[in-house]
Amino acid sequence: MEQLAALAGWIWQYGIVFLLVLTLVVFIHELGHFLVARWCGVAVKAFSIGFGPEIFGFNDKHGTRWRFAWIPLGGYVKFVDDENAASKPSQEALAKMSEEERRGSFHAKPVSQRAAVVAAGPIANFILAIVLYTGLNMAVGIQIVPAYVDALAPDMPAAKAGFMPGDKILKIGDTPIESFDDLQRIVMGSAGQELSFVVERGTEQLTLKVTPAVDEKRDNFGRSFRRGLIGIQRSISPDKVQHISVGPVDALVRGVGETYGNIKATLSGIGDMLTRRQSAEQMGGPIMMAEVTAKVAEMGFEPMLRWIAFISANIGFLNLLPIPVLDGGHLLFYGYEAVARKPLNERLQLAGFKFGLALLMMLMAFVFYNDISSIVRRTLGGG
Repeated sequence: MEQLAALAGWIWQYGIVFLLVLTLVVFIHELGHFLVARWCGVAVKAFSIGFGPEIFGFNDKHGTRWRFAWIPLGGYVKFVDDENAASKPSQEALAKMSEEERRGSFHAKPVSQRAAVVAAGPIANFILAIVLYTGLNMAVGIQIVPAYVDALAPDMPAAKAGFMPGDKILKIGDTPIESFDDLQRIVMGSAGQELSFVVERGTEQLTLKVTPAVDEKRDNFGRSFRRGLIGIQRSISPDKVQHISVGPVDALVRGVGETYGNIKATLSGIGDMLTRRQSAEQMGGPIMMAEVTAKVAEMGFEPMLRWIAFISANIGFLNLLPIPVLDGGHLLFYGYEAVARKPLNERLQLAGFKFGLALLMMLMAFVFYNDISSIVRRTLGGG
């Protein structure tokens, strides 16, 4: 009974909050597909949050079935001529359609309209992230801790490179440094790589070369990761903290920048894992995401909204990867069709869908393995 109570507590603490967040992000993604499909005159058969058997649903006046399903890890919009939820065209369904029904067929639409419908899902996710960031920037303003050096750790790269307390870091390479967070983000992701710092010292500007030391750590979930360290402590003096109120235009520009920064960080992380600069242990699945979401929720409303924006931006980006079954894979096929003036061979498309599905299944198995391994390490005290 105690174990069942503990499991119920875990589901309530972690699972429910995560599912609410995921449902919102998935709904916005699929709503993007749905609205542009309707705008292009495509008949939508089903709008599903989740996969598998239906829990409940209803039909709207256009004949679309709005449904909630038992496996809440995604969703889909299904058109009248789709064979499955991955929008694989059903030649059998097309052959049975009348001329009027074919006018509402997704796969009978021009390639430009099909591409617009597919791209609308990720774009909707980007818009959600930008709107959330913009709204938060306007509502609470921006708090910036400039990148001043307060203290230096002895025998660390910054001290050896000639940094001194009181230095203000202006640029790393060609990237302007507005805050200490900017500095940390670049340094932590550049372990073992030489960086060029532009530093303001008094009335002078100096250029200092630093190679961040490699630090192997385990995070709170027991996953191994590498980070770069140079041994600089930030200044926490109140007179160094800037609170800036921003107007709508500046808030929007910053919101776009934050969304782009999320995507760039994810792309960099994928590159680091492919080049083995970082351990693939870091890849987490639904269990890790649920735990992180619950911890962020405890921090308050603002961090939670920023976390939703982060998830939305990354779901949009990951869906654009050129993998058949994902939106990016469909766009790849449509790109070929636009250039070649004819669709890709049906057998090649089918092979692509099978490959994409197999790849996604392997990826899901891998991240679930990482999640379970993380729980086991923490349970046994190994991380």
